[in-house]
Amino acid sequence: MLKTLMKCIREYKLSSILSPIFVSGEVVLECMIPFIIAKLVNAIDVEKPALIDINVILIYGGLLIGMAILSLVCGALAGAFCAKASAGFAKNLRKDLYYKVQEFSFENIDKFSTSSLVTRMTTDVNNIQMSYMMIIRTAIRSPMMMVFSLVMAFIMGGNLAWIFVVVVPPLAAVLFFIMWKSMPLFHRVFRKYDNLNESIQENVKGIRVVKSYVREEFEKEKFDRAATDVQVDFTKAERILAWNNPAMQLCFYGVLSTVLFLGSYLILKNSNLQLILAQSGSALTVGVISQLIVYGMQILMSLMMFSMIFAMIAMSIESARRICEVLGEQSTLHDPENPVFEVADGSIDFDDVSFKYSASAEKNVLEDIDLHIRSGETIGIIGGTGSSKTSLVNLISRLYDVTEGSVKVGGKDVREYDLTALRNQVAVVLQKNVLFSGTIKENLRWGNPDATDEELVEACKLAQADEFIQTFPDKYDTHIEQGGTNVSGGQKQRLCIARALLKKPKILILDDSTSAVDTHTDALIRKAFREYIPTTTKIIIAQRTSSVEDADRIVIMENGRIEAVGTHEQLLDADPIYTEVYRTQNKGGKAVSSLEEMGEQGGADNA
Repeated sequence: MLKTLMKCIREYKLSSILSPIFVSGEVVLECMIPFIIAKLVNAIDVEKPALIDINVILIYGGLLIGMAILSLVCGALAGAFCAKASAGFAKNLRKDLYYKVQEFSFENIDKFSTSSLVTRMTTDVNNIQMSYMMIIRTAIRSPMMMVFSLVMAFIMGGNLAWIFVVVVPPLAAVLFFIMWKSMPLFHRVFRKYDNLNESIQENVKGIRVVKSYVREEFEKEKFDRAATDVQVDFTKAERILAWNNPAMQLCFYGVLSTVLFLGSYLILKNSNLQLILAQSGSALTVGVISQLIVYGMQILMSLMMFSMIFAMIAMSIESARRICEVLGEQSTLHDPENPVFEVADGSIDFDDVSFKYSASAEKNVLEDIDLHIRSGETIGIIGGTGSSKTSLVNLISRLYDVTEGSVKVGGKDVREYDLTALRNQVAVVLQKNVLFSGTIKENLRWGNPDATDEELVEACKLAQADEFIQTFPDKYDTHIEQGGTNVSGGQKQRLCIARALLKKPKILILDDSTSAVDTHTDALIRKAFREYIPTTTKIIIAQRTSSVEDADRIVIMENGRIEAVGTHEQLLDADPIYTEVYRTQNKGGKAVSSLEEMGEQGGADNA
């Protein structure tokens, strides 16, 4: 895990090294300052002012000022380099996570929910950033400060400094106990953060449905439950961590009181005990005792900072595990050693194909698929909900790999192709199309970044989109809101079809992507396909028989199997499923068909 995270430091290695170096300088200077102050205090004899050497005082005073300024510079530089290193580390971590997700296959993405990935790239990365910042600065400063302060305390206070050593083991035990008890709670908290983010994402994405069904109160209650779950576990964890500060304060004031009492007593009595306690140290004077207290404060403050680091690390270990889980995930799809970069044509062959979404799945989604499509052929696919129509076409662009059998495109197994080369020749238009925030031109150029304005217009005319684009004040420069919320469902589908056409693919797949347009527009789109892209293989998944009745062949799917294949006329004569669907949709003849067109046209225009 540590090795994986360290790879993200990269160009910020120098800043990560310089920060501890300047912290070390700051610590050494801070530990030397009390020693010089003790010398200065001892040089001032208020009872014999005539014996005070002003030159000695000036030397010590100048030395203290110089050391303070140098300590300030070291601290400022340490903070600057620490901020640069931690922020850069977090940037690289987010970048690596995002790039890793882009490499995932659909199977990998199915393993992690969207909300979980968002939490990992935000909350978890922030926790790691805070921990890294503490590690390269506070985690260096605290132990160094403790060690140097202990050394100086022994030099100045002799055996009296053992008071500070005695308190370290019980404090370490408290820290270990706190970390041991809080870790499982943080493990639960971050899983519940995923649920909380999922609730927010789902609600915001489906806000129109929520308001349409007046389910605001239900969604509020669901969010409250998720937020309360996070709050309860986080409160338990924070309640455990809260013991840290009182334990530190108890030890701090206990040690402070002991040093003050013993030191004052020994100075006043000037007893033999003072000689024993001060053995190997300086004589116990007011200056020595005062600075011994300072060193004690530094030791205990170092322990307190160390406890804060422990608390932060306890929280971030779970975040680190979750991040490394994503970074360590390997895509289930890989390019072969010697990939094929050229797709010969749009022919497609399904040879004894069976498929399931994961190795642990008990049942295949597709069974015994044998289907051979010629290049340039138009194929319609009809089937009920759950008949695996989309699963079938997902195998063509190798969004998933087959479980058994093979899928060939252009006469070669799709697993032999370079993934980018294959997918550039297979354009897919989904039913739930996605438009990104930006202009219409910018969205269209997802299909071809180098497309000219003339090519954009031509593709939109083929997709029957140019007509409504011309009605916008800014035409092709019209801004599309996030998710395409300022265009209707039918308009969105036509823009996405135009975007796919700009790829000039050898295979075009329309996955129920004309469901929001009226039958007249649907017919015009299919007519344009026949006339302008006759060599492109076209696969049309549809619920309406009118969308596929002029296809070269129609495939009927049922429960993951191919039930029948034939032309519109052949299936009407021989297949009861197709006949039933056709008669149901065309009941009432042309009058009903016309009413459907009117209703769909109105729905598409007013969506």
